[in-house]
Amino acid sequence: MNRWLTVAQAIVAFLSNQYSSRDHHERKFFEGCFGIFGHGNVAGMGQALEQDRRLRYYLCRNEQAMVHTAAAFSKASFRLRTLACTTSIGPGATNMVTGAALATINRLPVLLLPGDIFARRNVSPVLQQLESPASQDISVNDCFKPVSRYWDRIQRPEQILTALPEAMRVLTSPENTGAVTLSLPQDVQTESFDFPHEFLEKRVWTIPRNRCDRSFLTTAADWIRSAKKPLIVAGGGVLYSEAWEALAKFAQQTGIPVSETQAGKGSLVYDHPQQLGAIGVTGTPGANIMAREADLIIGIGTRYSDFTTASKTAFQNPEIRFININVSEFDSYKHRALPLTADARVTLEELSEALAGVRVDSSYQAKISKFRDDWEKEVDRIYAIRKDPPITQGEVIGVVNEMCQADDVMVCAAGSLPGDLHKLWRTRRPGNYHMEYGYSCMGYEIAGGLGIKMAHPENNVYVMVGDGSYLMMAQEIVTSLQEGYKLNIILLDNHGFSSIGGLSRGCGNEGMGTNYRYRQGERYDGELLPVDFQANASSLGAWAIRARTSQELKSALCEAKKQSRTSVVVVETSYEDRVPGYESWWDVPIAEVSERDTVKRARAEYEEARKKERLLF
Repeated sequence: MNRWLTVAQAIVAFLSNQYSSRDHHERKFFEGCFGIFGHGNVAGMGQALEQDRRLRYYLCRNEQAMVHTAAAFSKASFRLRTLACTTSIGPGATNMVTGAALATINRLPVLLLPGDIFARRNVSPVLQQLESPASQDISVNDCFKPVSRYWDRIQRPEQILTALPEAMRVLTSPENTGAVTLSLPQDVQTESFDFPHEFLEKRVWTIPRNRCDRSFLTTAADWIRSAKKPLIVAGGGVLYSEAWEALAKFAQQTGIPVSETQAGKGSLVYDHPQQLGAIGVTGTPGANIMAREADLIIGIGTRYSDFTTASKTAFQNPEIRFININVSEFDSYKHRALPLTADARVTLEELSEALAGVRVDSSYQAKISKFRDDWEKEVDRIYAIRKDPPITQGEVIGVVNEMCQADDVMVCAAGSLPGDLHKLWRTRRPGNYHMEYGYSCMGYEIAGGLGIKMAHPENNVYVMVGDGSYLMMAQEIVTSLQEGYKLNIILLDNHGFSSIGGLSRGCGNEGMGTNYRYRQGERYDGELLPVDFQANASSLGAWAIRARTSQELKSALCEAKKQSRTSVVVVETSYEDRVPGYESWWDVPIAEVSERDTVKRARAEYEEARKKERLLF
């Protein structure tokens, strides 16, 4: 029979009964709902969540952070589960815009339920309402439109009968998923309607493994047979498809080397014979040299960001061709590729059958092995640097990597850490490496670590974060303590924005605004700011300790493991000592005219490097 419910109550009832299924494995799609309450949602969504406990409510500290947590939860669940987020109107809503952009760019499903202005308008303008002289049908929630895969404003109760199923269609779509935003006017949230029982019944959304056109698959097999220097670029789609075993088998069978994007790192374990490691701007020498020489690129689940293609300079062979395996038609057609618009796992399995007996030349395999051996020696060298304090970032990565177990998860997002981790982190299983690099959003790290721990409470989560990101968004430490989700945070104190400082000097400038120093006149040339990160973390309730050397860091991590609550290990790192780049380039435009000779020289080098950019569309 039908049920009289408020719109908010019906939303909670609907969400609590949605399930996803892939490969006949069924799971609850929404594991809960984050929320910060204000006058725009407390009497609607707040009342509904308090009344109906089937959708578990989580209190967080920042609206942007809760979207990051939901996105990380989804990523760690390979997009098969997610969380909803509810806010009040005004700043509570717009605080989620950055998180929405991150989710959509990374193709991660999150459901956003921001409060909105009154639908009936008679009391406008309400507190926190943006007024427009051009239209009364506008609010700050319109900001979500360009960063959402699906956006709607619910003006009448019965509209959720069609809006929520559409939201679920997008959220469970392998191709079109991302942030879904349903703006909920605060008056509409509280209005009642006689909702049909069919709408509130359990519904299972099957996530398909689509197959590509048969003739395209045959052509792809022919191209691979004839290729002399093929290279696989493994992207995030390998992980989201759970295709790592199929990829390992395909690479082993054919001998084709595998390189990995940031999102795809972990597609193969680091010691797999065909594993060349990171590709692109933050890539290894072997992957980038073989990309430069490749006559065939097999892109699997990658969208070819500029860091992957080295700003369109990575692939220099004039005879190069591309095969793209991707659930997204938009991505599968990139670079004039043969588009295998399909699920990664089933496509790799079908290609393995079609290529039985096909294997790269032994000399090519020997080259792969040589690059692998040389790179492992380079990683060992960087890990083993024993610099007097402050120690290098490479040393820190080595210590943390060696202290981690195979099931532990490392999370990071922004600064110079992602580049070094992409090259140096030795992944032991899929999902061991969690990097948000589609949006590279400062502040994601701790909030994201919380989402990963919520998805996999049985695993240790190591959050690696620079001081810049920490200062932007550290408050979810409190949420981790509140919920009993222990995080192991390694905070690198390098007294500034090390990544952008290096980029500034690489552009011929002096790194203005990238050091944390007192102002002296017109410049920040004073003493270093004495930020006590250990005391700060302790004040939030975390167990905190400081380490100065590699040995002290090992000891601190051992002590942190023994703690029952979130720990923060603060280690000062050298601002200047950096892991180098290898065989790659990134297009960052340099000032065309300048009074500085350093900028003029940087511009001349930039113009020369740009000549290698290829028109791949």
